[in-house]
Amino acid sequence: MALDRTIAPNIKDAVDFDIQLKPCQKYTLDNGVEVYAFEGGAQEVMLMELVFFAGNSYETKNWVAPATNYLLKNGTHNKSAFEVNDAFEFYGAYLNRSCYNETATISLHSLTKHFQEVIPVVSELVADAVFPENELDIYQKNQIQQLTLNLKKGDFIANRFIDEYLFGIDHPYGKYSSEESYNQLTRDDLVTFYNKYYKEGKCIVFMAGQFPANIESILNKYIGTLPLNKKLIETPVHPIIAASQKKYSVVNDPSSVQGSIRIARHFPNRHHPDFPAAQVLNNIFGGFFGSRLMSNIREDKGYTYGIHSYLQNHIQQSAWLVSTDAGKDVCRATIDEVYKEMAILRNELVDIDELKLVKNYMLGSLLGDVDGPFQIIGRWKSYILNGLTEEYFYNTINVVRAIQPEQIKDLANKYLNEEDFYELVVY
Repeated sequence: MALDRTIAPNIKDAVDFDIQLKPCQKYTLDNGVEVYAFEGGAQEVMLMELVFFAGNSYETKNWVAPATNYLLKNGTHNKSAFEVNDAFEFYGAYLNRSCYNETATISLHSLTKHFQEVIPVVSELVADAVFPENELDIYQKNQIQQLTLNLKKGDFIANRFIDEYLFGIDHPYGKYSSEESYNQLTRDDLVTFYNKYYKEGKCIVFMAGQFPANIESILNKYIGTLPLNKKLIETPVHPIIAASQKKYSVVNDPSSVQGSIRIARHFPNRHHPDFPAAQVLNNIFGGFFGSRLMSNIREDKGYTYGIHSYLQNHIQQSAWLVSTDAGKDVCRATIDEVYKEMAILRNELVDIDELKLVKNYMLGSLLGDVDGPFQIIGRWKSYILNGLTEEYFYNTINVVRAIQPEQIKDLANKYLNEEDFYELVVY
């Protein structure tokens, strides 16, 4: 029967969908390394991500963790940096490294049929990276050059300073790089950190996509034989030493025509019962393109091209931030409007239609986040590393569906008070 295109299809709101997080498979390799895997997808491609507890929380010297992570790929006893890269490129694979506050990763994207050819190189990097002096020297020069350029940018300075004000310069969430920290790096620093937190470190593997038939035996051969997870590695707890002053104005470039604005406060992590509901409030406030901050400060006032608020995804302690760039002459007015929107949320009930729009936006976004194997394993990875279970996923959905304007107002009175926020403008 032909489709009648004169009749509009029924529209179903995202809040009415039955959203499910598909389960992942878990197994343990011979050396105790846990593997979380989700097999699926139409294409014969796959992702393997090795997560090490080797972020900057563990370093005793600034920038050792990111430098070690970056230079893992730059040579072993048997391969030069060029040969390592060539080994992946020959098979159309891509290897990336990333360093965060608590963790650091090695991520491999590969065609399924070539996985068995490239995983030995990944294993070699974990077991036999050598950190050549010449590669470290190139890294230091490149990073200093990039830092010199970035320090001319107001938004770069603002991001560094607001984290320092919130957490303290010695806290993993508040520290940042400097030319001095790059220059003080030595090969011995990197080798010592690598030996403890990679070669004999704590590792978790996350995988997604189409797998070879013998995937477990392949992983056991190349990952399960490494001396990982032999020692107890606990994440250090760093005290937060926040700045006593709360309002800052920094002149970075006197000729600048705009200012970078950051307004931020401390906020609990995902284990706090208010976190899911606060995400709803955040989206109403400034979390998406249809938010109040965008409607007021961008669409109505024209002070900025874009403004947004968000909850930081830190494991230990989070923060609630508002971020934007505005013309130098309207920076103060922009900040005042942010506080004005906070006050409105504290004093007035959110309209039901606006709340419904935000609920549909959030659950619609969640639908996209669990569509496809890479997205599904990414969500599982976030939950596992944050010490959460699928119960958090379904609890969040229930909170979003059920939350009412009165609860939004109560949360705003609890968390959106001007006196709780640090305020920074970098010109």
